[in-house]
Amino acid sequence: MTFVKCHLTGEFEKKYVATSGVEVHPLVVHTNRGPIEFNVWDAAGQEKCGGLRDGYYIQAQCAIIKFDVASRVTYKNVPIWHRDLARVCENIPIVLCGNKVDTKDRKVKAKSTVFHQKRNLQYDDISAKSNCHFDKPFLWLARKLTGDPDLEFVARPAPAPQRLLGTQLWQHNVSMI
Repeated sequence: MTFVKCHLTGEFEKKYVATSGVEVHPLVVHTNRGPIEFNVWDAAGQEKCGGLRDGYYIQAQCAIIKFDVASRVTYKNVPIWHRDLARVCENIPIVLCGNKVDTKDRKVKAKSTVFHQKRNLQYDDISAKSNCHFDKPFLWLARKLTGDPDLEFVARPAPAPQRLLGTQLWQHNVSMI
């Protein structure tokens, strides 16, 4: 939830509250090609919620799988989360993120993070707390979904080129674990 809240409000929530079940948040990003809305389904990663996640994945057009680099058990869950996601949503763009890279107690080292290579996934080290690369997953997904490798985020809304977007908002469903 902290990662999503940083994108929505620009603020870092110091008190960690784990997502319970699922929370849905519309996240509008402004690009040089116009606004893009991600409907972010922030699904809990805890095993007790495992059976519910499949329902949250339906109709997802892309996904972010996030693990805590200070917790080996969260990285060990990545193959399970990926398998479940791939079973429900075939062939969608997925970003794997190692979160909390600013921690002094990193347990999952960069060199041991190899799952993304085996599955040909995009990988980003991020930190919601320090804003380290925290826009990268959404930028990569926006580029993949629009097919535009030159797409960039802008500080304020850019006018959408009429020939590409007209007046409509591009909308994408994101499942995030």
